[in-house]
Amino acid sequence: MKQKLVIVTIAYSPRGDITPLLLEHLPEEQILRVSLLEGLAAAEIEEQYAPGENEPTLVTHLPDGAPLTLSAGKVEQGLQQLIWRLEEQGAETILLLGYAGDHLRAHGAVLLEPDRIVPPLVKAIVDGYQVGIMISAEDPLRQQAFKWRNLSRPARFAVASPDHGDDETLIDAALALQEQGADVVVLDSPGYHQRHRDFLQQLLGIPVLLSHLLLAKMAAELLV
Repeated sequence: MKQKLVIVTIAYSPRGDITPLLLEHLPEEQILRVSLLEGLAAAEIEEQYAPGENEPTLVTHLPDGAPLTLSAGKVEQGLQQLIWRLEEQGAETILLLGYAGDHLRAHGAVLLEPDRIVPPLVKAIVDGYQVGIMISAEDPLRQQAFKWRNLSRPARFAVASPDHGDDETLIDAALALQEQGADVVVLDSPGYHQRHRDFLQQLLGIPVLLSHLLLAKMAAELLV
């Protein structure tokens, strides 16, 4: 039996799903989706993951787009237990989406975390060049600055949501990065796709990397 890539998310489905990118490299039957909140009623979510007073929180989204504020610590504990259960069930490759913590571990499975893998990979590819990072409107700039802190030159940032179908916003953000000296642009949201990369690379005349495509290719290479 071929290995499966298990995609783990917090909520019912990831916003800006990476699945279309994965399907370019893997058949549908090798992709299994699991979420921490799957099957839980609203009252159960409240009971298990509601934040306490002055407790660190994180925001995820329900299928209808409504925001949901949860306890960061309780979510981390829940994700850790879920990862271990998946390993017990035979999971060998786990892709964690929508969570940026750095304390989760797997006993034997390969645990792929975008925020831990993509920045060093991009750094290895474009080290020494000025990198421009394009993010969606929902990504906190402070979190992004921390994520890309190890680039040899401080990254430049621009915001353009891939969900609105508005090429003008995309063009404006890309040109703003180029005006700030970007030699390479990285599209760093799972909502960006190959058509965005191709369009902007032709527009700018400089390399444009799709971070989640790099991740999808790496995940596909791990499956046999």
